[in-house]
Amino acid sequence: MKKLFTSESVSEGHPDKVADQISDSILDALLSQDPDSRVAVETLVTTGLAVISGEVRTNAYVDVQEIARETIRRIGYTKSSYRFDSESCGVIVAIHQQSDDIAQGVDENKESNKSIGAGDQGMMFGYACKETDTYMPLSIQLAHDLVRELAAIRKEGKIMPYLAPDSKSQVTIQNDADGNPTRVDTIVLSTQHDADVSQEQIKKDVREHLFPRVIPSNLLDHDTVMHINPTGKFVIGGPHGDTGLTGRKIIVDTYGGHGAHGGGAFSGKDSTKVDRSAAYAARHIAKNIVAAGLAENCLIQLAYAIGVAEPVSVSVNTYGTGVVDDLKLAEAVRRTFDCTPFGIITRFGLNRPIFTQTAAYGHFGRSEFPWEQLDYTDKIADAVK
Repeated sequence: MKKLFTSESVSEGHPDKVADQISDSILDALLSQDPDSRVAVETLVTTGLAVISGEVRTNAYVDVQEIARETIRRIGYTKSSYRFDSESCGVIVAIHQQSDDIAQGVDENKESNKSIGAGDQGMMFGYACKETDTYMPLSIQLAHDLVRELAAIRKEGKIMPYLAPDSKSQVTIQNDADGNPTRVDTIVLSTQHDADVSQEQIKKDVREHLFPRVIPSNLLDHDTVMHINPTGKFVIGGPHGDTGLTGRKIIVDTYGGHGAHGGGAFSGKDSTKVDRSAAYAARHIAKNIVAAGLAENCLIQLAYAIGVAEPVSVSVNTYGTGVVDDLKLAEAVRRTFDCTPFGIITRFGLNRPIFTQTAAYGHFGRSEFPWEQLDYTDKIADAVK
């Protein structure tokens, strides 16, 4: 049998990603006025309606309805035929103040910012490998690239003018006995489209214009299977086709099924919520370990107690590829990286409005994000000597 692994991605027009982007746009708007805003906003989108709820504590004021409409407009839902568009959809806002009990645990020692407690309990994971230049698994990297490039083609409006915002991709990679990628075994690509285009035209255009822009030719062969709009039709899509919810694409957001996941979602949460900030810190640690040549693959786990600043545990798993023992590497991580909420927020500047761009096409493997920087390779290499 072939050794296969599959990952999926979805476009910015997928209903769950629409919800994520609305939530993160609200977060960014609040942070732009008050960097100390505490935010946990979640969004539901369905036919003709967006419902925005959650808990906020802030000195800022923003027009939540207008932020939602502008986000929907930017994504591309601007036609009434989509049954969900920026001008006519309803927007219901049900946001209330953050619980005083949670606030007490996070901000009890505000005068000494280093003692800011974690906003919740839980465990977070970060992963890195040497399969790609981004230190991301190849399957999820290609899946992201497909839907991101398809969105770029849609917005250009030239070669595939019939495209609509919703789309999904899936890439299956064949690996050799050592786990190294050798070829693309299967590609699945589903894209929403106008009603007056034939499926034959869509398949032809995807093969001629999309796949060559994204998939390296040396990974394709005559046995590569390509499923393009396999249901035969995808006119009804977006929130009219499926209800979207914030935080429902956690595997798309991370590593496509590689490594592990603690279960917490990211979008709509400020960085005192370690679901988000500690996942970024764990990725930063794992990526710097692999880039430093200390392992071929690396999984970092951080775990927290609500209201407590220091992680309750730090774990390292290099899957047998580490040049030093995993326990020794974990101790070096503890000495090298400040994994308190304050330390993470300070290191990456996470009280800035930088989150809307994370809410589609993955939170990792993109050089524009501060947690993707290779600025600790020398420090972690020195720490294990």
